[in-house]
Amino acid sequence: MTPDVSVVLPAKNEAGNIAPLLRAIAAVLQDHAHEIIVVNDASTDRTPQELAGLQAELPQLRVICHNRSCGQSAAIRSGVLAARGALIATLDADGQNPPENLPALLAPFRQGIPMLGLVQGQRVGRRDRWTRRLASRLANRIRAGLLRDGVQDSGCGLKAFPREVYLALPFFDHIHRFMPAMIAREGLEVVTIPVTHAPRAFGRSNYGNLQRALVGIVDLLGAAWLIRRRRLTQAQELSRPAQDMRGAA
Repeated sequence: MTPDVSVVLPAKNEAGNIAPLLRAIAAVLQDHAHEIIVVNDASTDRTPQELAGLQAELPQLRVICHNRSCGQSAAIRSGVLAARGALIATLDADGQNPPENLPALLAPFRQGIPMLGLVQGQRVGRRDRWTRRLASRLANRIRAGLLRDGVQDSGCGLKAFPREVYLALPFFDHIHRFMPAMIAREGLEVVTIPVTHAPRAFGRSNYGNLQRALVGIVDLLGAAWLIRRRRLTQAQELSRPAQDMRGAA
């Protein structure tokens, strides 16, 4: 059966977090035709072994392995390219994005909102260290001021979007942090919903505040340039007259 929803998780060194998270996703979506795609971004801990053990338990689980670490955006792209569902949902593999948020994330697509391109989670009551919360708040203010995407928390891993919309976007590293701006750039609707946040149980983040800031400056300038170079049109396809169609047969 072709799944309606493909849940994509980029994972690097998430041993201890990944197994309970995948079981929770399967439980939350048990009434939906779904698949779970984990992209192992060259983990060096026991993440591969935990995933191998889970595949017998969760038949909807698919695992894609990078032979070298390519980063979160590249891992998401690998998962979306492999996905069979028309609708994609993403969340982080560290367990800080509770799967209980997935039904609310997917609901707007069943409500018939015109031109809906993205449902973006917005974390409420973040459970990160105060330094990370402060850095994220400052980064979001700068990003919102420059890109004007109307989103307060574009870094939240909980997102849902049509697969075809994602594949039409220009790809660059760290695009996952600029999805609202890139999708709004295409003239599509972006909806935000509040989502919960959980503390990390095992391991630590793969990115520090300084690394995020240095990379983010370059990406932010690049995203702003892409937005300003876009020219939306209202194109109409002209159908050939019926007699011309018959004549060409």
